Amino acid sequence: MALTDFLNITLSVPNPTELESFWNRRGLATTAPGQLGTTERASQIYLQEGPYRHVAEITLACSSHDDLVRIFSRLEGLGLDAQRGDDWVRVKDPTLDHSVRIEVGSATPLIPAASRQLNAPGVIVRENRRSEAAIRVDVPRPRRVGHVVFGSTDPQATVDFYVKGLGFRVSDRLPDVDATFLRCSKDHHNILILPSPVPCMNHYALEMDDFDGIGLRGVEVVQERPDASVYGMGRHVVGSNIFWYLLDPAGGMFEFFSDMDQITDDDLWDRDLRRDDWDPFTIASYESGTSKMDFFLPSDIDVIAAGREAAGL
Repeated sequence: MALTDFLNITLSVPNPTELESFWNRRGLATTAPGQLGTTERASQIYLQEGPYRHVAEITLACSSHDDLVRIFSRLEGLGLDAQRGDDWVRVKDPTLDHSVRIEVGSATPLIPAASRQLNAPGVIVRENRRSEAAIRVDVPRPRRVGHVVFGSTDPQATVDFYVKGLGFRVSDRLPDVDATFLRCSKDHHNILILPSPVPCMNHYALEMDDFDGIGLRGVEVVQERPDASVYGMGRHVVGSNIFWYLLDPAGGMFEFFSDMDQITDDDLWDRDLRRDDWDPFTIASYESGTSKMDFFLPSDIDVIAAGREAAGL
């Protein structure tokens, strides 16, 4: 796979200062003006001011300059107006309107999460001491931005752009709801495309170390705003990740996730594990929260539509 990583996203919101403060409280540092990240990866979320909530840009990584040239050539072959520098290519998503930047390189490797001994029925591996999860002093921080989910007015055209133009791979589909899970890394999905009456961001997602990290940070959000919990906690069937969906102060839905399926052998995944016949309402094996239909379409879709219309989109 020429593409190697999902690096960062740029969020455009009416009040970026408020959103920056929210993520500072969740453990992301302001590493530069308008930039949020961690000591491992300094640039993960960029914030800019805009009249309505949307993704302005996503940044991906590819293996080499030759890969960058091939991506640029494919984009030109699709009739798209791509720009190219020495080590980057930028193109506008033709249906979703945000910018996509591809850079040569790879993301900084993450320090492995600390392993934890877990007791289970009939298996005792931790004796005479408390779990590390029970006596944590510091609440775990988000580790990285892992994926973003978009609603598209033409899902197949959007999928074609990412697959045929940029080189994403298809991991799974939910044909009954016209949803496609795409990856540019080992993660089961870095982008999910859903149908929508107007182009929009459904949610963005940050990886935590484990279930406890999701729970501790999610509870912080709900303590500040009791109605912020949208969906979860639970575990997905497609992708297998543990999740909790919540709302940020800009009204955007975000996900804390961990334990996502990793695909290192495309042939093996396609032959033995990939599914194109999922029932759309088995998207999660257990969960609590809002209805699934509210989950699939942002509650502020009318505001997004008005904002796009005012911007001439």
